[in-house]
Amino acid sequence: MTELRPLDSGFMELEDADRHISLGIGAVAILSGSPPSRDEFTGILARGVQRNARLRQKVRRAPLDLVAPVWEPDPNFDLAHHIRWTALPTPGDEPALCELVATELEERLDRDHPLWQCVVVEHLAGDRWALLVKAHHSLVDGVSGISVFRNLCDTVREEPEKAAPEPQSRVEPQSSVEPQWLDVVREVTRLPFTVPRSVLGIARGLAPLASAAMSPATECSLNGPIGRQRRYVVARAALSDVHEIGAVFGVTVNDVVLAAVAAAYRDLLIGRNERPAPDTLRILVPVSMRSDEAKHLLDNRVSAMLPFLPIDVRDPVERLDTIRQRMARHKSGGEAQAENSVLGLAGRMPFAPMAWSLRLLARFPQRTVGALVTNVPGPRDRLSVRGREVLELLPATPIAMRLRTAVAILSYAGHLTFGITGDYDTAPDIAVLAEGIEREIRRLREHAAIRRPARPEVSGS
Repeated sequence: MTELRPLDSGFMELEDADRHISLGIGAVAILSGSPPSRDEFTGILARGVQRNARLRQKVRRAPLDLVAPVWEPDPNFDLAHHIRWTALPTPGDEPALCELVATELEERLDRDHPLWQCVVVEHLAGDRWALLVKAHHSLVDGVSGISVFRNLCDTVREEPEKAAPEPQSRVEPQSSVEPQWLDVVREVTRLPFTVPRSVLGIARGLAPLASAAMSPATECSLNGPIGRQRRYVVARAALSDVHEIGAVFGVTVNDVVLAAVAAAYRDLLIGRNERPAPDTLRILVPVSMRSDEAKHLLDNRVSAMLPFLPIDVRDPVERLDTIRQRMARHKSGGEAQAENSVLGLAGRMPFAPMAWSLRLLARFPQRTVGALVTNVPGPRDRLSVRGREVLELLPATPIAMRLRTAVAILSYAGHLTFGITGDYDTAPDIAVLAEGIEREIRRLREHAAIRRPARPEVSGS
């Protein structure tokens, strides 16, 4: 058995605190042709699951969360719990697929079993089908979530079979599933001595993030209570266009992506008759802290930054440069490293006060952040599943903590896809975000073409 890392268990606490949310994150693969038979797909999935023991484990929690929850083997593991077949109604177009993805984002995963699911979607227009792979955020982050899908692909399955290594934090096996009462007593007796030292360390580590967390953004319609239902739309861009914009203006791919998202949110707020002020939209930007050695481990290894998007800036090039400056400032300020050190400190704290604190904090309405924007690097090469080519990969991310919209970006085989999730009742206009992202990248591409130095003509001999 293995203890959940602090961030992993934190996602379970967050889900428990709000009955309206589900913290399953997903990737939707759109594939050519027709899907395999049910028996054939079960065989594909069985081989993929065999590669990682975590996919055969469920979570066991102690009473009152006095000790950390653990991953333990599911004695009744059955692939049938994790496979579902469905079909799109005619005409099987993208709106129908997006509606199905939104519905999947609403549904909580069953904690009596390992926290993942595969949904095979038939009757997609254009002689295609789709495969949605969904896992709880306590099990995966964006990078490790993609590794789950890759385990089902031909290019991965042809590699030598080997199980992924287990995380370092372990607990000894026990003969029954009863709580480890000796550990409970030990944790409780340590509280008066360990909590003050841990809290002091965390306070110091959080210094770079404190000013952001303590200064709420201007109130706007992007932050507020959310319901159970979701909406989902997709935007697309060519990675070559984004690279060219970056080369001309001396910015990163992530800078271009955030500039496009900023323009889209500016359009959204103006369409709602709200003024896009400088301090209106602070976003949560996850930062991967995962090493190459840990890329196949199923857990969360992320930190975060909290920049303001310059939605008040009208000019696209000026907005892009403002993004570049702000992100450079946040990176040099060490926000991500500070939060990562805090997560390390949390791993040495007694679990009970941390879990209780998270549960309490989750019930207080946060007004600091207005949206989530996460950028995940995906496979560069074309993938296939039993010879069927993966045409596209679409990211699907949940919303929580009063964030009524979230944007996930995933790269695959020279393309970027933006999966945009919104609360059904309070964000009915998220198509504006998709249109705004695509329009802004076209604008920046046009500006880059104007600024790009002309290639010298080669004179004939």
